[in-house]
Order: sequence, then structure tokens, then C-alpha cells
Amino acid sequence: MTTNRTTGGAPDGPTWALVRVLRDPNAGLLLAGVVVSGFGTSALWLASGVWVKDLTGSDGLAALCLLAMWAPTLAGPLLGTLADIPQSRLRSTGRCPHRRKPLLIGTSLLMAALLLTLVTVDSPQSLWLLFAVLFVYGAAGVVNDAAESALAATAVDRSLLGDLGGLRMTATEGMKLLAPLAGAGLYTAYGGAAVAFLDAVTFAGAAVLYLFLQVREERPAPTAPGRRGRTAEGIRFLRSHPALRPLVLAGGATMLCAGLNGALVYAVVDGLGHSPAYSGVLYAVQGAGSVVLGLCAGPALRRLGERRFAAYGVVLLAGGVALRAVPSDPVAWACSAAIGAGLPALLIAALTAVQRQTPGPLLGRVTATANTLVFAPNVIGLAAGAVLVELLDHRLVLAVLGLALLVPAAGLFQSAASAERTASRSSSDANPA
Repeated sequence: MTTNRTTGGAPDGPTWALVRVLRDPNAGLLLAGVVVSGFGTSALWLASGVWVKDLTGSDGLAALCLLAMWAPTLAGPLLGTLADIPQSRLRSTGRCPHRRKPLLIGTSLLMAALLLTLVTVDSPQSLWLLFAVLFVYGAAGVVNDAAESALAATAVDRSLLGDLGGLRMTATEGMKLLAPLAGAGLYTAYGGAAVAFLDAVTFAGAAVLYLFLQVREERPAPTAPGRRGRTAEGIRFLRSHPALRPLVLAGGATMLCAGLNGALVYAVVDGLGHSPAYSGVLYAVQGAGSVVLGLCAGPALRRLGERRFAAYGVVLLAGGVALRAVPSDPVAWACSAAIGAGLPALLIAALTAVQRQTPGPLLGRVTATANTLVFAPNVIGLAAGAVLVELLDHRLVLAVLGLALLVPAAGLFQSAASAERTASRSSSDANPA
């Protein structure tokens, strides 16, 4: 296992968080890989919806692009087993093959090859290929997220995990500052095939960066026999963990509402009187909110704790979603920034907690299972939103979603207060007056 320098008494703040992460070679490479591949992903994320909208004129079909990308999270516990190393594959030396690193490289190269096939999509009849590639895209993302999380917990000092999680979210969501605008411009000038080619190049670049990771994983403990048994281990661990369970449940409820909100983006743009490509502006502003949040995430997590940090983020998200019902460009920009800051707070808190509190041999499965429980409701929300946007006034739906988001926020505040009371009692019992 790579040994990293601890930070000791270094100043705490957004700037120092970035410096501390970049000083760690493995953390820097992981972050760079996310930046490179995230640029192409954000560009295609926007362009695919605009692509379908232009070819069909349907808001519902455009929203189904996001559904195709998110649907594989339903199989997260099963896909996550690919990121963990079965006992039967260990070598007699006590070291295990570096399966997570080749897995990251292999899935990146696979996506680079598949994205090149999209140059043939030029009519509504060929859209099946776009949806198929987006589905595989989502499956590869589930595997990559599990492998990345397990590698980070193994190869990066645990004191840096909160900072790395925040910066990773900044890199992923912050690409909305440039990538959607670049994708929209590239799409307008050359069409969707050009955006797909750009994404393929970024995946190939990420594979090269992952090649330089220096990782040696410890021999894992025996696992349950069979793929089904190994999958169940991750589920059992989350279900029985008192600290992770509230975060994951709140995450699932929040992402259900976030999925509904995401499916309404083109209706919001229509309500503002702009073309579908204007969604790139809103995504760029959302990315700005994510950049600010990600830079502050590490210090904020250390001060507030995971559950309070997540709860404040959900409250901010609730306000941003509800006020999108106001047909005003400045209000829409402010709401996009609030959504960009609020939603990542919950995701960073949950992922960091999983990395810190899960044994290494289980990390791939537990991460993928947590991602499924958090993100699978987003698939349901996207599907429901694709229907509701055709049936109801989007402003009514947004107002209801804003109120509904206050429920998981209240649950997180309550669980955080309960944990503090328990800790206080334990301290008092251990040291009676």
C-alpha cells in the first residue's frame, strides 16, 4: 500500500485542500483522470439531449438520454463485484493482482471505442445506437466509480479522502463551467458526432493517466463463495451500519427528487423563451456552484461532520429547485448555482463516509451498492419526469419537489443530533463525575 505524507497542522481551507491533494502522486493522478474524462462526459451529457431533441422534437425522448445513462445503477451491487478481488484469484505470494487499475484502464478504452460508433447517428431511425451506447456508458461509469473509490482508499492517505472527494466532485460537476458550452458550440458547428469523438479522446487520455498509478493492494480477507454471495456482503454491510445507513437513505430520497428536476430542464428553458442549447448556460452556472462547494468540502466536512454537511446541502438544493418555477433568467441562474452546490454536498458526504468506514476488501461492492441505493431513485425520477413534463405544468412540479426535499434534510439533522447525544452519553458514562 502506498504510504503518503500526513498533513499535520497545516492550515485548513480550500487552497490548502487542493495543495495537499496535488502533493500526493496517486491522488493527483486520480483527480487528473476525473478532470480529463469528466470534460468529455459533461459535453456529451448535454449534447445527447440536444441531439435527440433536434432529431425528434420531443422533450420526453431528450430526457430519456439521461435515463439511459443512469439505468445501469440498478445493477450496481452486481457490477461492483468486478472492482473487488475474489479470494480464489490470489497468488501464493500474499499479493493480489492489480485488478482495479487494469479495470479502470480497460473500461476507459472500451468507452473510447464505443463512442466512435456514434458518427453514424444522423436520423431518428438510428437513435437506438445512441441510447445503447449511453446505456453501456452508464454501466462503465458504475464499475469505474467503484474501482476509483477502492483505489483511492487504498492508495491515498485517509486524511485526504474528504479533500479528494470534494475536488473530485469539483472536477466532475465543475466541468459544467466549460464542457457544456464547448459541447454546445461543437454540436452547433459540426453535429453530435464531433462531440462523441471529443469524449472518446478524453477517455483515451484518462486511460493513459491511470497507467501511471502506483498501487499495491493488501491481501483481502476471505469472501463469500460465488458472485451472488459476494454481492450480498456489500448489501448486508450497509444495512447494518448505523452511520452509513441514514446518509444512504437520505441520498436515495434526494436523488429521486433530483431526477424529477433534471427531466424538467428543457421545459424550464422553454419557459424562459430560449432554444434547447441554452441549457448549456444553466449547466455552466450549476458547475460554478459545484466548483465552490467542492473546494470547500474537505474543511466543511471536518467542521460539520458528514450528516450535517449533507443536510445543509439538501436544504440549499430544495430552495434552488423550488425557485426554478420563477420564469426569470437571473433567478434561473441563481437556482442553478444553488443546485450545483447543494446536491454535491450530499454525494461527497456519503462517498467519503463509505470510504472511511468500509474495510478495503469490501470497498468495491459497498461503494457500488451505496451508489445504487442513492442513484437508482434518480433513474425512477428521470423516467417519471419524462412523463410528467408532458402532462403537468413544470412550475407546479418544481414547487412540490422543493417542499419534498425538506423531508430528507430534516432526517439528516435529526440523525446528526442523535449521534451527538449518543456520543455525549458515552463520554459521560466512561468518565463519571
